[in-house]
Amino acid sequence: VITGQTALAVAPADTDEFLISDAGTLKRLDASLLGGGKLLQAVSVLNNTESNTTSGSYQTTGLTANITPSATSSKVLAIASFAAQGDGGAPAYTLYNGSAYASGSSGRGLCNFEQTGKLTNCGFNFLDSPSSTSQVTYTVVMKNNTAGQNAIIAPGAAYGHLTLLEIGA
Repeated sequence: VITGQTALAVAPADTDEFLISDAGTLKRLDASLLGGGKLLQAVSVLNNTESNTTSGSYQTTGLTANITPSATSSKVLAIASFAAQGDGGAPAYTLYNGSAYASGSSGRGLCNFEQTGKLTNCGFNFLDSPSSTSQVTYTVVMKNNTAGQNAIIAPGAAYGHLTLLEIGA
C-alpha cells in the first residue's frame, strides 16, 4: 500500500526511497543512487598582478586558486578570464593543475593569438578529474611560441579571474 500524498518540500535525502516500475515489476530505489552534477563548492580569485615571459615553455602567473575536492569522483570546472598581450610571436595561455597542462605541454594553449602589441581578452574553461581529496592548485600559465618574444598577462594591472567549481559525480 502506498501512503502519503504530500509533495516533498525539500530535496530528497539519501535515505529516501522511490518506487519505479522495471518492465512491470515494482522496485525500490534509494535516493542516494540518484543525482550527480551537484555544485559542491566554488572558489574564485581576482588578480591584477602583471606577469610576463619570453620563455618558450610554460611559466606560472599570479592567477592561481586552490580547491580541495570532497570526493575522488568529483570533477573540477575551471573558468578563467583575463587580459593578455603579446609583444610579438604567438603567446599561448593554458591551465596547469600541479601535474598536467590542460592543453598538453607543447604547442598551442587554450587561448592563443598572434596580434603584436594589442590587448586581447582571453577566456577558457576546462573540466578536470583530479581523482583526489587533497588540495589541488590550478594556475593559469603562459609561454611564447616564438623565442625571445614577450607574453604578458594582466598588462597595465588589468584584472583576471579564475573560478573553480567542484561538481559532484
